[in-house]
Amino acid sequence: MTVVGTPYYMSPEACQSQPYTSKSDVWSLGVILYELCTLKHAFVADNLLGLVFKIVQEKHEPVSKNARYSQELSDLIDRLLEKDPVKRPSVREILKMELIRRKAKEFLEQNEVKRSKTIVFKKNMPVVVKA
Repeated sequence: MTVVGTPYYMSPEACQSQPYTSKSDVWSLGVILYELCTLKHAFVADNLLGLVFKIVQEKHEPVSKNARYSQELSDLIDRLLEKDPVKRPSVREILKMELIRRKAKEFLEQNEVKRSKTIVFKKNMPVVVKA
């Protein structure tokens, strides 16, 4: 029932003083992912009231306009930034998505390669050994 943080990341339900759930965190995740891809805010206004209006009423500019990112990623961001929290995916649903599972697997495989090139000496101080 509290509001803390930067207004750019507020979900539509928080902007409307409605009860919110973890789906508000999913919204914020969508905003952060949008910013990482576009290097700009999903919603911009000159004042707080204008920002709240845009979050609640307007659609963000699609990430798919940028050819650097896949349609799959653009679709994920669109789902995370769904105005209706009932239609927004849960964290559990996000973790089951093929894109997320594939990227997590790639990350773990890359991390395993890095770990295999590391020797740990006393007091858990890693020293990287070049292959």
